[in-house]
Formats: sequence, C-alpha cells, structure tokens
Amino acid sequence: MESVYSKRIRAGKRRTYFFDVRATRGNDYYLTITESRKKFNEDGYDRHKIFLYKEDFNKFIKALGESIDYVKTELMPDFDFDAYNHDTIPEGEAVAASENGNGVDAIIDHATEPEPEVKPIAPVDPIIPTTSSASTEEVDKW
Repeated sequence: MESVYSKRIRAGKRRTYFFDVRATRGNDYYLTITESRKKFNEDGYDRHKIFLYKEDFNKFIKALGESIDYVKTELMPDFDFDAYNHDTIPEGEAVAASENGNGVDAIIDHATEPEPEVKPIAPVDPIIPTTSSASTEEVDKW
C-alpha cells in the first residue's frame, strides 16, 4: 500500500518509532506504527508493527492518553518527563528506515540548516496617506 505521510520519532540510541499513514486501493487510510530497534550484538534491526484503522483512532488516542496520564500522575509524579524532549539526532548516526521506502537504513546529515520557526506577525493598522498638493505633484512627474 502507498505511504502518504510519515513521521519519525527517535527514542534513544537504538530505538526509533515510525508513524506512517498509508492509502488502500479503495482510497481509504490507516496508520502503521513501527518500533525499530537496532540489534545489540548483530547488524540489522528488529521491527514491531501495529496497524491502526480509522474506526479505532479515537479509542486508541483515548486509551493511550489515559495510560500515559496514569503513569505520569499516579506512578511517577515527580519524574521530569520534559528532560527527554530532544528531537535532534547526532550527525552521522545511522537511523533505521521504516518499511515505507526502499528499506535502506539512512545516515542523518545535518549539513543543511533546519527550517526557521515561523511566527505570526501581529496585524498592523493600514496607513492611509493624506493627499496634499506636493505629493500629487510628485506622482504627476513620474
């Protein structure tokens, strides 16, 4: 099936998660969630995959959110989960490819600059010029 969207989440040195939206032949969509772990003493990766269909999206999100909230609030309320908010991958480090492409593992190259953050611009009141004979004369000369 055709992949129409993909998101990669790097989790530690040996684990990567892939979220791939795929299209069916009937123009329907589903999600595959793949955990890819680098094998410890061997070359290659172990992959585990979940297929999630549109009719289960809301139930899945609800159960996942409740489970995460339970761990954060009941089991580990003093743990700093924000300490692990790192989305960058060290340059030159290998990353396991999900099965949405050619199946070749990639090397991340940070030679290109990341896209700058887009910030909204506050609206500005338009300035309406006042007409004067001097400004009209300047325009007429052109």
